[in-house]
Amino acid sequence: MGAQMRIYRQRIKSVNSIKKITNAMELIAAARVVKARQRATEAMPYTTALTRAVSAVATNTNEDHPLTTAKETAKRAGVVIITADRGLAGAYSVAAIKESAELISRLTAEGKEVVPYLVGRKAVSYYKFRKRDYAAEWTGFSDAPTFENAKEIADRITADFLKDTEEGGNDEIHVVFTRFRSMVRQDPHVLRLLPLEVVEADEAGDDESLDLSVHHYEEGQIPPEYSFEPNASEVLDLLLPKYVRNRIFTALLSSAASELAARQRAMKSATDNATELIKTYQRLANQARQAGITQEISEIVGGANALADAKK
Repeated sequence: MGAQMRIYRQRIKSVNSIKKITNAMELIAAARVVKARQRATEAMPYTTALTRAVSAVATNTNEDHPLTTAKETAKRAGVVIITADRGLAGAYSVAAIKESAELISRLTAEGKEVVPYLVGRKAVSYYKFRKRDYAAEWTGFSDAPTFENAKEIADRITADFLKDTEEGGNDEIHVVFTRFRSMVRQDPHVLRLLPLEVVEADEAGDDESLDLSVHHYEEGQIPPEYSFEPNASEVLDLLLPKYVRNRIFTALLSSAASELAARQRAMKSATDNATELIKTYQRLANQARQAGITQEISEIVGGANALADAKK
């Protein structure tokens, strides 16, 4: 019984140590997710305004800009996959990778060659372990991205998009990220970033992302007439790089908030499980101690009875 008691005490001590770590990680994630959520929310008005501006220029001019004109036969598609740098965040990274795998399967079935761009160590590890090729990787900032990180990613995928297919360029760019909806709901989402797609508000459903409704007006409202200085082509040249960088930044911010929310939830679950496991081990240890006491009492009573019989 003494050996069992030592085993249970060691397990209780070990689980207690793990519980302290998971509890600390839960508190850290809870503190950081508030700021991450605020950053994602604050970025949306500018992103919405910029996207509507780009959409207005694209739909009110006959300019065939490379970033807004879809090719008749797309041969190669780039896919940006945004995951976490660290684990212990539940199924956050797995869900994004699974969503990207479904997208890649769909694009491959359409006869397109897929070129992955990886953000986060989890995606990089996934591809390296399976010895799969990818075009570029960016790591080290998944839970606190900066605009410079987004600019680096956006400039690379834009440059690859503007290349000819024969030179290794992409005909379209998709982004797989996790959209933050609430503290308990984060959904993997696919966005076709390039060429630019303009979506009417009625077609957007309950999408919490952006309003692209450049032709959606109230009854009796007169649609505006647009004029561009110096010309529409130069306006697009100026706006589109900003659009791509900002959309990537928004996706990174949303993914960061989702990662921290998922980590907080996962660590809370781990802490609760550790508490239950400690209770189980304490109960088993008490049972072992009681069994030991009962056995000792039985031995004492048996010894006393033996001495009493010997005196008779």
